[in-house]
Amino acid sequence: MNVYEAIGARRDVRNEFSGDVVDDARLSRVLEAAHAAPSVGNTQPWDFVVVQDPDTLTRFAEHVAGCRADFARSLPADRAATFGPIVVEGIEQSGTGIVVTYDPGRGGRHILGRHTIDSTGRLSVGLAIENLWLAATAEGLGVGWVSFYQDPFLRELVGVPTSVEVIAWLCVGPVTQLQTVPDLERFGWRARRSLADAVHRETFGSPRPTGVRTQTR
Repeated sequence: MNVYEAIGARRDVRNEFSGDVVDDARLSRVLEAAHAAPSVGNTQPWDFVVVQDPDTLTRFAEHVAGCRADFARSLPADRAATFGPIVVEGIEQSGTGIVVTYDPGRGGRHILGRHTIDSTGRLSVGLAIENLWLAATAEGLGVGWVSFYQDPFLRELVGVPTSVEVIAWLCVGPVTQLQTVPDLERFGWRARRSLADAVHRETFGSPRPTGVRTQTR
C-alpha cells in the first residue's frame, strides 16, 4: 500500500474491530512511524501510553459512555436521532488504547520555531498521530480517535503528570474491514466538502483556482 492508498483507505474505526489484540511487531512498527514524525525544533514533544489491561479499558469505556450520553442529551431532537446510531467507542473491542500526550516543556525555554506560534508544539503531536494512523492502515489495523472524555479522569487513569497535556486516546486493533465511506457521512451527520471549496488562490476567499476538481469520490 503506497501513501496515497493509505490516505484513501484510512477511516476512524468504531464498529469494525475484530476483537483480536494487535501483535507486538505491528504495534512497534506503527509507534516507530509515529515517532518518526517531524516536530518543531526537533523537540519530539509526544509520548505514547499503551493501554491493554482489560480493567483499565473497561473503566475508560464506562466513562466515555457517560460522556456520550451527556452529549446526546444536549442535542436537539433531529440531531439526536442522527447521532443515535453513530458508535463513538470501540475501546474494549480494539483491545489496545494509545494515549498520546504533549510535553510543552520538552526542548527547554528556547525552542526553534515555537517562539511566535506556540501551537506548533501541539501540531507536531498531530503529525505523529497522522503518521501512526497511516502506518496502522498500511498494516491492516484500524484506529479510532476517542474524544468523549473528561481530561482529569483520563489523566488520573494513566498517570499523566500535570505538566504534560493529554491530546488523544486512540483505539488500535485488527479490523474485519474498513468502510469505504466515513461513518459520519454514512449516517448523515456531515457531508465532506469538495477540494474546490477548500482551495484559495493568493488570498483567502478568492475564486477557486482552475484545474481543481469540484467533485469528490
